[in-house]
Amino acid sequence: MKINPLHATDFYKTGHIKQYPPNTTEVYSNFTCRGSTHATLLDKKDDRVVFFGLQAMCLWLLQDCWSENFFKKPQNRVIDDYKRRMDSSLGLGAVNTDHIKNLWNLGYLPIEIKALPEGSLVDIKCPLFTIRNTHPDFYWITNYLETQISAEIWKIITSATTAWQYRKLLHQYARMTGAPLDFIPWQGHDFSYRGMSGIHDATSSGAGHLLSFTGTDTISAIDYIEEFYGIEYTEEFSTCDRMIGGSVPATEHSVMCMGGELNEIDTFRRLITEVYPTGTVSIVSDTWDFWKVITEYARILKPEIMARDGKTVFRPDSGDPVKIICGDSIRLRDSAGKGAVECLHEIFPGPKTSKGYDTLDPHVGLIYGDSITLERAKQILSRLHDKHFASSNIVFGIGSYTYQYVTRDCFQSAIKATFGVVDGQDREIFKKPKTDDGMKNSLCGLIRVEYEDGKYIPHDRQTREQENKGLLKRVFKDGLLYNYQNIAIIRNRLLSNLPKYETEETI
Repeated sequence: MKINPLHATDFYKTGHIKQYPPNTTEVYSNFTCRGSTHATLLDKKDDRVVFFGLQAMCLWLLQDCWSENFFKKPQNRVIDDYKRRMDSSLGLGAVNTDHIKNLWNLGYLPIEIKALPEGSLVDIKCPLFTIRNTHPDFYWITNYLETQISAEIWKIITSATTAWQYRKLLHQYARMTGAPLDFIPWQGHDFSYRGMSGIHDATSSGAGHLLSFTGTDTISAIDYIEEFYGIEYTEEFSTCDRMIGGSVPATEHSVMCMGGELNEIDTFRRLITEVYPTGTVSIVSDTWDFWKVITEYARILKPEIMARDGKTVFRPDSGDPVKIICGDSIRLRDSAGKGAVECLHEIFPGPKTSKGYDTLDPHVGLIYGDSITLERAKQILSRLHDKHFASSNIVFGIGSYTYQYVTRDCFQSAIKATFGVVDGQDREIFKKPKTDDGMKNSLCGLIRVEYEDGKYIPHDRQTREQENKGLLKRVFKDGLLYNYQNIAIIRNRLLSNLPKYETEETI
């Protein structure tokens, strides 16, 4: 369906134009992640969020969607649709339409958004961006847009932050075990698409994943970044689409089942010698007996695997991922007791890392993507470390078990008004509920943000002159985007926060 942006709000917002004090001319609000109580983090002491998605939201929603589905539509059609929806749902005449006509006549969204740079790691309780109306007749539009802006931005911020947690975890264990750093961008692979709440959700969330990783099966996430954060074609970035994100050929259970259980080894042989004689190929391996595949079949197929110019990746897809990869200590020393990495290492031993940890031969690999969480990934890496295996022996398929099991409350993200103008007088406003534990307390007045002692610090109750200074810069005003930033700048800004012993990467 084509989204009517005028209807993309809560019903209760439609009546607020009459509820503000008479002669209100300005409403100023901010978006802030207020807490991390319900967030999944490696370290609760470092609960900063990754800011991402605002530029895309401004382009597709505030610019394109409002233009195509409101301002460019016939006025009578827009007004009739709005009045019909309000009258049928709230009662006849419950909402006047004069202000909607005036907005259509204006021809653009009269708002200004100022924001921190995307890719920044922003401290909890510090605003990521502010929004205000730029025309006194449209004071109501600032928080009328709250619902759609909040719905569009909280999820991609949460996904980008979650991916960053995985990235930090993988760096930590790469350093501990001497694993190659250039493998890490491919070590976290987005498997989430089919488990997300719709195509747009999967696409934008997948774009958040791509700030920290290159591996993805969410094709449309690469399209999203190309469209809203693309890099101008140059010789240097002639393969930019591949560098934003990419994947490898891979099978699924229907492919393996179609070949038949008795001929499973022949299916493997055909895939690695005929269909994909070179390059990386990922083969789902638990259709019937995973342990038989990685002990018997792998040993039989070793000559063909080692002769390939590429990597054969075995993919288990069921069971307890920690035990499947690392082994089950309470079992006898059978295949399940040893775990997948050890079983493959017995057949395909590779070189030790500079820190003396074991690796698989480069011709083979493992990927696991069923119900992976940050905690399970940490357990797997920890147990591999204890068994003296490098972290690079496993790739994680990070799916909807990670990216969909979240809500706006993970980082308590909210848009709140802190300033207004009534009868020509500035009003500093705030909320401070006695029935709350302080999490919902808001800042007060106009806001300036500075970077002080390694943290983003908000300063409220600012004068207009003070508010114009600081790190919040204009991103959107009166229907136009300002200060466009491409994915290379944003990704490198985030990756610069990795510990100094890490090698910086560029897109």
